[in-house]
Amino acid sequence: MPTIEKTTTSEPGAEAERRVLASVPAGVFVAGEWRAPASGRTFEVTDPATELPLTAAVADGGPGDAAAALEAAVAAQDGWAATAARERAEILRRAFDALVARTDDLALLITLEMGKPLPESRAEVAYAAEFLRWFSEQAAHVGGGYRAAPGGGQRLITHRQPVGPSLLITPWNFPLAMGTRKVGAAVAAGCTMVLKPAELTPLASFVLADVLAEAGLPPGVLNVVSTTDPAAVVAPLLADPRLRKLSFTGSTDVGALLLRQAADNVLRTSMELGGNAPLIVFDDADLDAAIEGTLLAKMRNMGQSCVAANRVFVHESVAGEYAERLTAGMTALRVGRGTEPGTDVGPLIDARQRNKVGALVDDAVAHGAVLHGGGPRGDVGFFYAPAVLTEVPGTARLTREEIFGPVAAVSTFREEQEVVAAANDTRYGLVGYVFTRDLARALRVGEQLETGMVGINQGLVSNPAGPFGGVKHSGLGREGGDEGIEEYLEVKYLAVAG
Repeated sequence: MPTIEKTTTSEPGAEAERRVLASVPAGVFVAGEWRAPASGRTFEVTDPATELPLTAAVADGGPGDAAAALEAAVAAQDGWAATAARERAEILRRAFDALVARTDDLALLITLEMGKPLPESRAEVAYAAEFLRWFSEQAAHVGGGYRAAPGGGQRLITHRQPVGPSLLITPWNFPLAMGTRKVGAAVAAGCTMVLKPAELTPLASFVLADVLAEAGLPPGVLNVVSTTDPAAVVAPLLADPRLRKLSFTGSTDVGALLLRQAADNVLRTSMELGGNAPLIVFDDADLDAAIEGTLLAKMRNMGQSCVAANRVFVHESVAGEYAERLTAGMTALRVGRGTEPGTDVGPLIDARQRNKVGALVDDAVAHGAVLHGGGPRGDVGFFYAPAVLTEVPGTARLTREEIFGPVAAVSTFREEQEVVAAANDTRYGLVGYVFTRDLARALRVGEQLETGMVGINQGLVSNPAGPFGGVKHSGLGREGGDEGIEEYLEVKYLAVAG
């Protein structure tokens, strides 16, 4: 099996980094084998903290590799669908155990390719593994129905069967967890897959493929193709009538394009797209809980999360104290390479993302917002220090666009209906957060928010046992929860005479 070539470095921990990188398989993974890409091309994966290549040997797959991957998935589909649900469950459970056992190495790999601090990477490994355990428990409990027709003379039988070969496209911000969230559900349902990881962070997906193969996943059930030209790989797959399912996590604009391409073959689609999350702090909120919740909802993953708090609305009676305490909390966070002990905030993923955050902050200030802290940090690495913006006007771009960075944009409100209207004034609808001691208000506002998820007095909603997803331009379908496996199943109805 080919392995990734790694760079050398003299900094502390370099030996562990070399060992972890050397353990990652390379190539495209098709029919249970790692192969050199048909194109013969490779590309670099860069450490966003150092701007140095971690590897120059990642397979740059093309249309031929995509076709081979789909061919393998199609060939494996019937046999995999006929595999006993308990066997599929046991494979997922073994893979869960393997991920947990490799937590430290996987966390280091995630930090190297994505940049987040090691404690956050360890949390991602635990989160990612939990999807495998959750769906292992779901696999053997896919239900059906049997009843007599109301008019008599007929029996109505329903059961669920796999959708079929599926294309899974994952983003760069949670390189392991977004893979297990999709792959776990597809494996449990009996679907075969082609996984296309983000080119910025493909390494964790390669390890996931290896772990599942070692856990007993048959060849062809999971195939992985990395590429620097997603359009060339994805478009022919969507045009192939043998593909029956598309699951995508990423930007709304790309998701809309994929939906248009998927329409020709009327594919089942799951879309987890962008967000513009409101976080509302009422006058009766526990400010300790609100500050803690805001920091969690804003700063997880350096703010590079679709569920990050994007617009913070604070009641005018507590806005001054809230802004002061939030600024103190944000600016006290330590910025550094994610492998360094004590680091709270790692780099952003690349220069483009750092420049976008800076441009949104500059635009807000130009429209009258007041900036507290923040800004690019250091000469090397894509670092941006945490910042708070107060007095943010509705004309600022960041009230309409995802910040995807460590910047909290705070504005004030007076009345409940005023803030609900402002929170809903967006094309997005993924998640909202509400802080209040009034249970009736929490439920009332939570029901009025046009979002798929709501956090009440907490800044974290993601849980494998909960249905993750949004409304409006934030997507279609749900991942996780009881609903997640349903995205990979079709309902069949049998009408039986007698």
